[in-house]
Amino acid sequence: MRTICVITGTRADYGLLCPLMRRIADDPELKLQVMATAMHLSEAFGMTVNEIEADGFTVDARIEMLAGGDTNLSMAMSTGVGTTRIAQALADLSPDIVVILGDRYEALSAATAAFLLKIPVAHVHGGEVTSGALDDGIRHAITKLSHLHFASAAPYGRRIVQMGEQPSRVHVVGAMGVDNALNLPLVSRADLERDLGVTLGPRSAIVTFHPATLDEADPAHQVSELLSALDAVEGLTAAFTLPNADPGNVAVRELIVAWASERPATAAAFTSLGHLRYLSAVKAAGCVVGNSSSGIIEAPALGIPTVNIGMRQDGRVRAESVIDCAPRAHDIEAAINRVLDPAFRNAAASQENPYGDGHAAERIHATLKTVDLSPQSLRKGFYDLPEEHA
Repeated sequence: MRTICVITGTRADYGLLCPLMRRIADDPELKLQVMATAMHLSEAFGMTVNEIEADGFTVDARIEMLAGGDTNLSMAMSTGVGTTRIAQALADLSPDIVVILGDRYEALSAATAAFLLKIPVAHVHGGEVTSGALDDGIRHAITKLSHLHFASAAPYGRRIVQMGEQPSRVHVVGAMGVDNALNLPLVSRADLERDLGVTLGPRSAIVTFHPATLDEADPAHQVSELLSALDAVEGLTAAFTLPNADPGNVAVRELIVAWASERPATAAAFTSLGHLRYLSAVKAAGCVVGNSSSGIIEAPALGIPTVNIGMRQDGRVRAESVIDCAPRAHDIEAAINRVLDPAFRNAAASQENPYGDGHAAERIHATLKTVDLSPQSLRKGFYDLPEEHA
């Protein structure tokens, strides 16, 4: 029986990995191991390890690795702590292959530990570009530590090959966020409004704003501009999901919570909605606002327009329903008004999403089950592009 260890560190990557985890757990020829790290084990970020267990999964290892603080030093220290503790857990669990998604520092810890323990790494969402965040370099580093690659779109698969990875190990499968958007039974708008305490519908926004870790501008100033813009849009209600554990997140969280608490009739802020409630809220809303990848990948799959603020997602392939704007109040206000226009919303409902057809988890599961994991097959050689591409 092949043992597959899925490592997750945030509410976001767990939501994306969940359909794959379900398929692995339900396959009698595979054994699922789950390792929960970082924000999953933090009360400040919602103790979302409880959501994993509530979904019926057994958590085989819990890795507390957050060093405290919200600076670049604390992020670097957390990465070191995570590498050490994940290495010991992987040595104990001894999986045949590890699955890691994305580009955060806890994922880098996991990839480093697995690579040095000679455990094959399967990386999901490699090859992408987010030039406004440190995540960009982390993602590419994980690619070079990985033996198997699942890209969410064709340009990303080509970029992984360009980085020297063997084409036979690169699989363009789509994004599992699209799987969730198209296949999960979503919560009704009425139930959501009762649960969240905020009105959804055509004049509402789901808002997520993370610090852009390579942006020299103050994230607190940027979120203040965002909040001013939300105030200026007539009749708008807003539901926020609070930011990840990136440098600068504390000030952003405090500003959002204070703003929402002063407007209880029209705004609410949540540490975590969980992937089902989050997608349901997006589907019920007028638009998505902020700088989260969910506005680039999941919102278009649900036919909902996005206002993408600032540089954090620069470089990602996007649907025409995604509008980019600078992190300035006037620009954000104008973009929100544009996407809330009924004509734009109608067009967004039928835009083509470049991130696949909702079968990514199915494709990844099939490959993980059958791929050759012999030591000889996993020797990583550098693939040189043909001469005409060099």
